[in-house]
Amino acid sequence: MSTDITKLSVTETVAAVAAGDISKANLHATWLDRARLDDLNALSWVADRVKLGGEDGPLGGVPLGVKDLFCTEGVPSQSGSKILEGYLPPYTATVVEALTEAGAPLIAKTHQDEFAMGSSNENCAFGPVLNPWDRGRVPGGSSGGSAAAVAAGLVPWALGTDTGGSIRQPAALCGVVGLKPTYGSVSRYGMIAFASSLDQAGPITRTVADAGLLYSQMTGKDPRDATSVEHPDSVEPVVPMDLTGVRLGVPEELTGEGVEPGVREAFEATLDLARSLGATVAPCPLPHAPHALSAYYLIAPAECSSNLARLDGVRFGLRVDPDEGLDGMYGATRAAGFGREVRRRIMLGTYALSSGYYDAYYGRAQRVRTLISQDFDTAFEDFDAIVTPTSPSVAFELGSKTADPLSMYLSDFCTVPMSLAGIPAISIPNGLSDGLPVGFQIAGPAFSENRILGIAAALEDGLKFDGSPAWIA
Repeated sequence: MSTDITKLSVTETVAAVAAGDISKANLHATWLDRARLDDLNALSWVADRVKLGGEDGPLGGVPLGVKDLFCTEGVPSQSGSKILEGYLPPYTATVVEALTEAGAPLIAKTHQDEFAMGSSNENCAFGPVLNPWDRGRVPGGSSGGSAAAVAAGLVPWALGTDTGGSIRQPAALCGVVGLKPTYGSVSRYGMIAFASSLDQAGPITRTVADAGLLYSQMTGKDPRDATSVEHPDSVEPVVPMDLTGVRLGVPEELTGEGVEPGVREAFEATLDLARSLGATVAPCPLPHAPHALSAYYLIAPAECSSNLARLDGVRFGLRVDPDEGLDGMYGATRAAGFGREVRRRIMLGTYALSSGYYDAYYGRAQRVRTLISQDFDTAFEDFDAIVTPTSPSVAFELGSKTADPLSMYLSDFCTVPMSLAGIPAISIPNGLSDGLPVGFQIAGPAFSENRILGIAAALEDGLKFDGSPAWIA
C-alpha cells in the first residue's frame, strides 16, 4: 500500500486509520495542505482546520469537499452566485451533517455553475473552474469544482448534485466516478434549490468503492424533506459483481448520432469487456429518450423560476436599492445578482408557466416525462441495467460553447433521461480520447444502487483505468 496519503483511495485510508497506520491529525494536515494548493479555481473556501465530527464513524475521519450550494453553518454557501456572495447560513444541510457525524468532516467548499445551471462551470460568478487534464478546457458542470478537486487530488472525495447530469457529466470529463442516486433517497434539506423534482445529492470519488462508501452514509428519510424516503435496501460495501448472465441494454437513441468517434470507441471497448466478463449486451429501445432534453429544459426552468423568486433582496443576500420603490429594488437586485444563464432560465420558466401557455409547454413536458419513465420501466423488464456514454464528447475548450446555449445543453443528452425518470446512474472513467477522459454510464431501476455499483466495480477492475492528470505540486 502506498505511504502517500493522497494516493490512497478513501476505502484504503479508512482501513489504514482503523489499523492505526495513519493518525487523523496527519490525515487532516495532509489534505489541508493539498487543498491550499488549488490553482484550478476548484475551491471556493478552505477550512483553517478540520473540525472533528463522528470520530469513530465508518468514514474514518477522511475530510470531504462539499459543493457550494449545500448550506453549511457559518461557512460561505453562495451557490456560485453574486446574489448570495458571502452568505453564511444559520444551519447545515442534512446530508452534510450526516456525513460529518459519520466521520467525514468538511474541509472545503467547491465552485459550481450558478445555482447548478450549466454544463461547463463557466457560469460561476467567481470565475470558471479549470480541468486538471487540460487547463484550457472545462471540467463539466455544474459540479465541476467537486470533480476537478477530486481528479487533481485537492480533496479525497466530494459531494455534488445532479439535476440533469451535473454529477455524472463532470465526473466523465475529469476522469473520476460520479453517482446520481435514486431521487428521494438522499435528503434535499439545506440544498439551495434549482429544480426541486430533479435535484439530488451524490458522491464524486476516485473509485467505485469510495462512491458506495460515501453514499451508504447519505441515505434515509428526513422529516424536514417531504420528498425523502427510506432506501428499501441497506447500501452494502461494494464488491465487484459476477457479470455472468447480467443483461445490459444499449439504447440506440442515446448512443447514435452526435457521439464523438473517440467516445464511441471507448464505449464499444467497454461493451466488449462486459461481454468477456459474461454479460449479455443487446439493443434496448427507449423511444421517447430523444425528447428528454426538450422536456427537461421546460421543467427545470419552470421550477427554478419559482425557487429563485425568494432571492429578491428582502431577506438575505445581495440588495441593490436604487431608491425607486420595492419593484425597483427587486429588479435592480436580481439584475445585478443573477448571471446571464440564470436570467435566461428564469425567463423561459416563467413563460412556460404563464397563463395560456402552462398546458402547452409545462404540462406537455410533464407528460413526456411520464412516457420516458414508462420506457425505462419496460426496458428493465428485459435488462438489469442500461448503459450509454456519459457525455457525447470529451471536455471542450473554455469559451467554445458559451455563445451557443443549445450546443451547451446537448452536453447532457445522455444523462437527462435518467434524471427525468428519477432512477440511479453512475459514471465511471473508461479510457481516454485524444488524451482526455471518457465516461461510461450505467443506469438501473429505482433503488438499484447496490446492483449498478457492483456492475461498475466489475468493469472498473477490468478497465484498470490508471490515467491521472498532473498532480498539483
